[in-house]
Amino acid sequence: MTSWIDEELVGCEFRDARLVKRFKTLVEQLSQAIGETIPMACQDWASTKAAYRFFSNDRVDEQEILSGHFQASRDRFNATDGLVLVLHDTTAFSFQRDEPGEIGATFKVNSGKDKAGRLRQHTVCGILMHSSLIVTLEGLPLGLCAIKFWTRKQFKGTNALKKRINPTRVPIEEKESIRWIDNIQQATNLLQAPERCIHIGDREGDIYELFCAAQEVQTHFLVRTCVDRLAGDGTRTISAEMDAVEVKGLHRVEVRDRTGDVSEALLEIRYSRIRVLPPIGKQNRYPELTLTVIYAQENGTPEGRDPIDWKLITDLPINSNEQAIQKLHWYASRWKIETFHKILKSGCKAEESKLRTADRLVNLIAVFCILSWRIFWMTMLNRSSSRMTAHSVFSETECQLLDQFVPDRPKDVGVIRSLSFYIIKVARLGGYLARANDPPPGNTVMWRGLCRLTDIELGFNAAKVVGN
Repeated sequence: MTSWIDEELVGCEFRDARLVKRFKTLVEQLSQAIGETIPMACQDWASTKAAYRFFSNDRVDEQEILSGHFQASRDRFNATDGLVLVLHDTTAFSFQRDEPGEIGATFKVNSGKDKAGRLRQHTVCGILMHSSLIVTLEGLPLGLCAIKFWTRKQFKGTNALKKRINPTRVPIEEKESIRWIDNIQQATNLLQAPERCIHIGDREGDIYELFCAAQEVQTHFLVRTCVDRLAGDGTRTISAEMDAVEVKGLHRVEVRDRTGDVSEALLEIRYSRIRVLPPIGKQNRYPELTLTVIYAQENGTPEGRDPIDWKLITDLPINSNEQAIQKLHWYASRWKIETFHKILKSGCKAEESKLRTADRLVNLIAVFCILSWRIFWMTMLNRSSSRMTAHSVFSETECQLLDQFVPDRPKDVGVIRSLSFYIIKVARLGGYLARANDPPPGNTVMWRGLCRLTDIELGFNAAKVVGN
């Protein structure tokens, strides 16, 4: 356990060198009690007080906490060849506080009706996080390369903004959307190989300024589009241009309906290279771009689910139906960052923290980001084409304990004890049944298994001390 922490945090840089040792100790404590409270992880008042002081220290921020992890992510990136996907997404952490002003606001939700039958709204207390995760084309998460936290002192909804001014005319620097461009620039500065990166975003990332920023740093993007921009000679829109494009191929995909039943969907694939114009209010500031638009649409109305209607925009050229389908698979990988956020909230239980201020919570969530990546990475190692050995992830003691406490199955006789072999054993500790037709273990059983393995190793080490 300690060895991976030392390797992951070797590049940490704090303004006070004494904080490095405290930080490594804190990561080790939290990694041994994933999902538990800080007092539970620290076990005694002295360690708990030291943890609280670390999170509230004015000389500590999220960039310093993640500095070592960023460098480790860059090293893993440099150890790979070819293209990688940089997945971007925003998530919100909600908290219940008597004094929400110390944290800030995220959004408004309906809270029932008043006596007159009018809808009431209340502002949710919380923190927003925009993260960027590097993932190989095989699906292995290499780590975070950029992150941004913020809160809102006063909620300002998009609908209210539209009543006063056209949001497309507001400079990007004055909008929260600047986070997308900031993260692309931070990732580019870290990795130093923009030509190898494909930045993936959902409809929130359909920002013309982002397209221009990607072109400026010579990197690539693939975004789900929702804005019907002016195109061609300026008299038509993108959708009008695409209506004139014939279907160039068909693609079958497996989908699940609302009840979980699996069925097939037949998608019609269209794509075209189109001249796209900037918003009218910003045409003096941003250039016209030539981009590729991909439509993957399902005809008819299937039962139990909405029809598939994907509209993607990218700077990459597409010359065949196979290349278009490849881009659809790349965009489908965007869900991996949703899984990463799920581990943060459900595995590390970030939203259950009782820390009082936004700064302290941000520092804690930054630590959880390292632990969540580790869990996700180990889960996906079993599904990727990784050639790593078991001892590159698990220590000799951990392998021996897994062999002792997780008995081999009859079909394991004579099997090479590979990395995948021991990952399955960790998952079995977490409740994975490992039946013949079971899918690969997921993140939930992995974090449960890792917690149990940690407890077993602590007991083993304690028994050796007592025995001596």
